[in-house]
Amino acid sequence: MDQVSPAPFSSADFRARFAAQPDAHAGDEYGDHRFNPGHPRLNQGKALRDAAVLIPVVDHEGDATVLLTKRAEKLRNHSGQVAFPGGTIDPTDPSPEAAALRETFEEIGLGDDRIEIIGRMPDYVAGSGYRIAPVLGIVRPGFELTLNTDEVDAAFEVPLRFLMDPANHKRDSRMWNDLEWFFYDMPYGDRRIWGVTAGIIRTLYERLYA
Repeated sequence: MDQVSPAPFSSADFRARFAAQPDAHAGDEYGDHRFNPGHPRLNQGKALRDAAVLIPVVDHEGDATVLLTKRAEKLRNHSGQVAFPGGTIDPTDPSPEAAALRETFEEIGLGDDRIEIIGRMPDYVAGSGYRIAPVLGIVRPGFELTLNTDEVDAAFEVPLRFLMDPANHKRDSRMWNDLEWFFYDMPYGDRRIWGVTAGIIRTLYERLYA
C-alpha cells in the first residue's frame, strides 16, 4: 500500500521537510547582512553575543500554527515588537536548545513537557549584535500560557501556511544614521512581524519550503 503523504503545512509535513535536510543547522550563516551587504551597522568591531529562540510549531493536525509573542512595551530594547520566545544563552545553559526552552518557560509559561525539539536551523546574525540559534519544536496543543508581563504583552498563533507563503514576505526599509536598512515585513492582521523575526521566518522558508 502506498504511504500517504502528510498534509501540506501540517506538523507532520514540517517534520518530514526538516528530516529531509542533510544537516539543517549547518551551512552559511544567515542574517541581516544578507539584505544589507557592506552596511556599517554590521561592522562595529564587537563580539557577537549568543542567543537562542524557539520556533514553536503547534500541532493542529492538518494546519499547524507558529506561536509568537509581542514584547512588552515597557522594555528598553525592541519594545512592542513581535518575537519568538527566547533570549541570551546563559553560561549555565548546556546548549542552545536548553536556553530556548528555559526562556520559553520564563516568558510564556510553556513547559518542555509539551515541546518536542526536532533540531535547529542555521544561526542567524542580527544587526543588533546577536548570533541567534533558531531551535525548532513541535508543540502539543491544549496548553495554557502564563505570560511574564515584565517581558511579554501578548502571545498569539499565526498559520504556518501564511508564514511559508513568499507572497506574504514584503521587503521594507528604514533609515539608520542616514543610511537605509533593509528587512522583511510580514503583516498579519493587526500584528506586524518584521526585522529579525521575519528574517528567521524567511530563512525557514528558504531552507524547507522554497
